[in-house]
Amino acid sequence: MLIKEYRVTLPLTVEEYQVAQLFSVAEASKDNTGGGEGIEVLKNEPFTNYPLLGGKYNSGQYTYKIYHLASKVPAFIRLLAPKGSLEIHEEAWNAYPYCRTVITNPGYMKENFVICIESLHVPDTGKKDNVHELPADKLKIREVVQIDIANDPVTSADYKSDEDPLKFKSQKTGRGPLTGPDWKDKVDPVMTCYKLVTVEFKWFGLQTRVESFIQKCERRLFTNFHRQVFCWMDRWHGLTMEDIRRIEEKTKEELEALRKTGEARGMKAESD
Repeated sequence: MLIKEYRVTLPLTVEEYQVAQLFSVAEASKDNTGGGEGIEVLKNEPFTNYPLLGGKYNSGQYTYKIYHLASKVPAFIRLLAPKGSLEIHEEAWNAYPYCRTVITNPGYMKENFVICIESLHVPDTGKKDNVHELPADKLKIREVVQIDIANDPVTSADYKSDEDPLKFKSQKTGRGPLTGPDWKDKVDPVMTCYKLVTVEFKWFGLQTRVESFIQKCERRLFTNFHRQVFCWMDRWHGLTMEDIRRIEEKTKEELEALRKTGEARGMKAESD
């Protein structure tokens, strides 16, 4: 088991981020769908009476997605896994400002592979020590990773000039660009996504390598995604949750059409 807590600070309010995140997930999912691969949305519906974070949150929006993403899996896993076994299932309980996402591979790895991502969104600069209320044994092995969306390096393959927080200035809000090493202490509003990622991959001889690889992928994903969230501000700012639900429904239909046509798209595994 490998536990890392990624802290991503943004110049947004917690309320703004709820809309920004859902809008950006819908948009980004289209960039990863096509040619028989991509994201299939099976459920997107309200839930109640599902206690989260010690019962502090128990209602919100439930989604169930299947990721048909064979080309995103590292080559050494593709060689070991039988054809058709690389579907990843994702269940998410979004009780904003808390969200719990569980990723599994029921067709092949079953209980030997679980990624759990627990996110709490707090109006601060990322200095709280244990927002996820971890017990002492897990707190001892948790590693905190600060992500700086403006200054952390991204690969040349991931870099887009119009998604660079060092260059972007919002026309609607006047926020940005995010310059200097201490921009987090100067922006107002400010909030942090505390994303606790627990990875379990039980496969003799591969466990450490794969768990480390998955955490590396999560960091890359969180960095690129939140750069988009900020730089897409003028596209989502002012939208309501009703607007978001309409966008999600439309995106679900578009994803189904995209998945059946065109070429595979999006981030490939870095090891390829």
